Amino acid sequence: MQNKRFARTLLLVKEEGFQKLQNASVLLLGVGGVGSFVLDCLYRTGVGKICIVDYDSFDITNQNRQIGAFEGVGRKKVEVLGEKYPGILSMDSKITQEFIDTFDFSAYDIVIDAIDDINAKIALAMKIANQPKKSKKSESLKMPHLLVSTGSAKKLDPSKIQFAPIWKSYGDKFARKFREGLKKQGFKGDFMVAFSPEEPKCKELGSFCGVTASFGLRLASEAVALILRKE
Repeated sequence: MQNKRFARTLLLVKEEGFQKLQNASVLLLGVGGVGSFVLDCLYRTGVGKICIVDYDSFDITNQNRQIGAFEGVGRKKVEVLGEKYPGILSMDSKITQEFIDTFDFSAYDIVIDAIDDINAKIALAMKIANQPKKSKKSESLKMPHLLVSTGSAKKLDPSKIQFAPIWKSYGDKFARKFREGLKKQGFKGDFMVAFSPEEPKCKELGSFCGVTASFGLRLASEAVALILRKE
């Protein structure tokens, strides 16, 4: 039955690739408009270990863009999604400095940041990716790959989404604040981000599922590509 569930994936990645997916571990921080689609894609593709972390509860305004929001109003997101995707691990926790300082990120191959708190994003990058590429120190720490979502709100065109190193992102106010915060903290590393240079279509935090979901699917696709490239 398990093989039938993943039959179409196996046709693409073959048995060797599928075993890499089954053996992979991904930590997903934030399961809102972006993160819930990351989760859905990774789960359907066959990633063996997925842990989600979020502290928020669903409300009715989430229903335009978040998986689980229709059946989950008033309930914790991690609780609803834990039921919807059997076998995943879930943590009801806010991503704070204390969480980042004490959590063992080295237990995961990939960390996907789908949170919208700039300070938490900066702290996370400082913990996981604050080393020049190929440095001896970064290799000894065996920290996971970090993939990050920047601003997905206020936009309507998913074709504008790009994926690049944080220092090459442009045209997005959220990403700019992120870069500025990293510079102030003396960040020396690099990591990949999903971003969109599309001009905002409103001043408030309006959102369109076509864009937020596409951010999530792009991040999930990049995670799968990393897993399949692993030796």
